[in-house]
Amino acid sequence: MKFRPLHDRVVVRRLEGEEKTKGGIIIPDTAKEKPQEGEVIAVGPGGRDEAGKLTPLDVKKGDRVLFGKWSGTEVKIDGQDLLIMKESDIMGVVG
Repeated sequence: MKFRPLHDRVVVRRLEGEEKTKGGIIIPDTAKEKPQEGEVIAVGPGGRDEAGKLTPLDVKKGDRVLFGKWSGTEVKIDGQDLLIMKESDIMGVVG
């Protein structure tokens, strides 16, 4: 990928949601909710504090993260559907 996010932004690829319910019912694409879990693809260098000092991000490439349902901006880069969001939109790292 030839995209580098700026400042405290993070590029995330959504992980696919479940195809079936626990009872075995197959969920059609139109009824599926967008997953709120993803993998970090790229991170920016970090934000700057009031003194101008660079503050690095807590997440890194490869982390599995949880984010809000409406977080980020959807973009298509190299044929992949990705999200660009600020680090503050990420709720936490999984595992």
